[in-house]
Amino acid sequence: MHTKNIVAIGGGGFGRSLGSLEIEKYIISLIRKRNPKICFIPTASGDSTLYKLNFYRAFSKLDCITSHIDFFSRTENLEEKVLTQDIIFVGGGNTKSMLAVWKEWNLHNILKNAYEKGIIMSGVSAGAICWFDKGITDSFAHELKIIDCLGFVDGIACPHFDEEKDREPYVNDVIEREIIESCICIEGNCALHIKNDLEYYSIDFGDGKNCYRVYRENNNLKKKIL
Repeated sequence: MHTKNIVAIGGGGFGRSLGSLEIEKYIISLIRKRNPKICFIPTASGDSTLYKLNFYRAFSKLDCITSHIDFFSRTENLEEKVLTQDIIFVGGGNTKSMLAVWKEWNLHNILKNAYEKGIIMSGVSAGAICWFDKGITDSFAHELKIIDCLGFVDGIACPHFDEEKDREPYVNDVIEREIIESCICIEGNCALHIKNDLEYYSIDFGDGKNCYRVYRENNNLKKKIL
């Protein structure tokens, strides 16, 4: 049986600055082999050239075999590409648009197959929430919304929990109004590592950063560190 891993990053990492690459080192440490193969999927940023450049700079420093998938120029054989990787890393940006493109190309099913085979799924922001049943996104210009995601793991996720001032009030509000029961909230410079769908580990690569489960109990809001 394959070990399944998701590393969902709330914000930060190579997309902002190369820095000491702490979370990137953590992700590749989950593959116990030299020169792991990692593929970057920057769909949510419209295949940003600068984002791809930062990816190559970061993971080449860590002795990975690097590649990426484009959707806004000619697109290669996705199944062949994805299923030969050790790690998938999904970049941030517009989650709703990203998922729409993926579904048009059947990438969501290919990624699910890869996840079941033990290929590590990771990413930041849009690339963090996409693995859950639902995610809280700023894909829309003037408001946060809850959207359906891939459903690899249970729950609703919110990134940038301490980085964007409207995130925590929004989560509290939708729980108070019983629109959702609970939410997994990931701070910037923090990641949630989910192993085999059941084990949860909070990975702090900032300064005392956390992941939380926010929920309602006896008519009170609770914020529990994962």
